[in-house]
Amino acid sequence: MAPSGEALTRLLAEVGWQPEQFARRLNQCAERYGRAERLHPKTPYKWKRGDVPRSPWPSLTTALLSEQLQRRIGLDELGWPDDGFEAAPASTGLDLPWSSDGALRAAEVVNEPEGMMHRRMFLTLLGSALTSPAHEWMIAEPPPDIASAVGRPLSAEVVDHLDAVTASLRRMDDHLGSGETLGLVRQHLSAVVGALRDRSYSDTVGRRLHGTAGELLRLAGWLSFDGGHHTQAQRFWIAGLYQANAAGDRGLGANILGFMSCQAKDLGQLRQAVTLAETARASYPSTSPKVTTILDLRAAEAYANSRSMTETRRALDNAFDRFTDSRPQHGDPDWSYWVNEAQAHAQAGYCFVKLEDWPRAREHLRSALRLQSNEYTREGALRNALLATTYVKQENPELDKALALGDEAVQTLTGQVTSARCIKHVRNLVGALSPYRRTPAVRQFCQDARGLIAA
Repeated sequence: MAPSGEALTRLLAEVGWQPEQFARRLNQCAERYGRAERLHPKTPYKWKRGDVPRSPWPSLTTALLSEQLQRRIGLDELGWPDDGFEAAPASTGLDLPWSSDGALRAAEVVNEPEGMMHRRMFLTLLGSALTSPAHEWMIAEPPPDIASAVGRPLSAEVVDHLDAVTASLRRMDDHLGSGETLGLVRQHLSAVVGALRDRSYSDTVGRRLHGTAGELLRLAGWLSFDGGHHTQAQRFWIAGLYQANAAGDRGLGANILGFMSCQAKDLGQLRQAVTLAETARASYPSTSPKVTTILDLRAAEAYANSRSMTETRRALDNAFDRFTDSRPQHGDPDWSYWVNEAQAHAQAGYCFVKLEDWPRAREHLRSALRLQSNEYTREGALRNALLATTYVKQENPELDKALALGDEAVQTLTGQVTSARCIKHVRNLVGALSPYRRTPAVRQFCQDARGLIAA
């Protein structure tokens, strides 16, 4: 056996993985890092015999094993040659001063054309590295004056137009999903970054520009996350925190932390999800009931994934209570438009699904579907998939209802909107139906869903 095979065999034994399990983990790793390549389950047997894998599997292997063993595993230890990829944490290039210049540089770094980064593989932040940017943002002081004297003057009216485009992109995402919208968001972000860099403006206009850039970075991160590209999402969100600080906008920063918490639970970082959600709540001065509702719902999600029934229900109660609060004097931020009673019920339903309280989950999800408008096609698909799961999991399964809801979700995600996040819940529904595969209708649904899940 070649030295590389001996090293891999030893490391897999240390982790406790068989080659097929290793291949499955590598494919998950590739998906997380935004790679399209996939590995056959038997391929690692060849590597154990001494074959050297093709790019990008060597770098993905070192990233996965380092993550699992909590120490650096290099290509030299495996006896494999350099495959041309530089593996670096998602925070690479974002250790910058909390100033207007630092915020501008952060936006430029993460919005570089993708071709410039094709040989660099960013690694998803986990553990304390995931929460570190949040703590840094929380204690950072906003810069005292961010006015610029460079270039032609920029008026507040231009920022109004830039914000109007941003609002349109947010709503476009509701209809089309991540796959259709991210490129447009990046183009618009480039225009805003160009204005920050090349134009002159007052302190007030400058803070508004940074706020616009921060919201675009928040949206770009969400679209990346919704498309299953976790590392890219983290880079956008870290850069967004720099903009929120430069803008002096605690609500924007807290909202970004809420999205980071949502991602952390999907990555299995449950303690970090709670930390991020609670940091968001602690850092926001509660000037907008709608924003506070968002942060309470994020906390509820984090606690539900940690199986903390008491804390989940407390956060949900707080969120629903906010709907009776009076509106703030200056109005809610436009980016909070999506929070309404339907969305609150949907997220409560998700929480009770995670807690396996099927009756409460079903009650909330039914309310969400009843209250929702026709605009939220992606969210409707998600709610249908979750509600279908409750019908399968209850003591006396109602398969007909589950399959009807599942069919609606598949049709929406196939023909109307793209969302890897929602497809994951369809995959979960197919898994829940597996004990009933001998039922013809169930078998037909699983076949219909197979193409969507594979894509």
